Amino acid sequence: MIDHTGIVVSNFEKSKPFYCATLSSINYSLVMEPPASATGHKAAGFGEQPENPDFWITQGSPNNPPTHLAFRVSKRALVDAFYKAAIAAGGRDNGKPGLRPQYHSNYYGAFVFDPDGHNIEAVCHEPE
Repeated sequence: MIDHTGIVVSNFEKSKPFYCATLSSINYSLVMEPPASATGHKAAGFGEQPENPDFWITQGSPNNPPTHLAFRVSKRALVDAFYKAAIAAGGRDNGKPGLRPQYHSNYYGAFVFDPDGHNIEAVCHEPE
């Protein structure tokens, strides 16, 4: 089981508001931002629980090729909200919300590129 993960972003000041806005739509919030003096770089941790980040962004040279990361949500409406929030926050479309039966019959997802071109997804596996 994965405890936490993260990606490297080229412009922390641009990516942090993107992720704050996008992830708030799926009940994630910024829960930790340790000082750069303690970590050696700018970092922000997001999660559903206070003081328990499970997704991090850090300032640096982004992965090449960009990363794909999917957030599992419990309702299809949250996938829709994620996509709408991401686009409004400056994300670029990489797949509008909808069923992806090539994965399985209830796979409902949406894909956006973040400011660095990382492919960020919200997915619901529940029938609705």
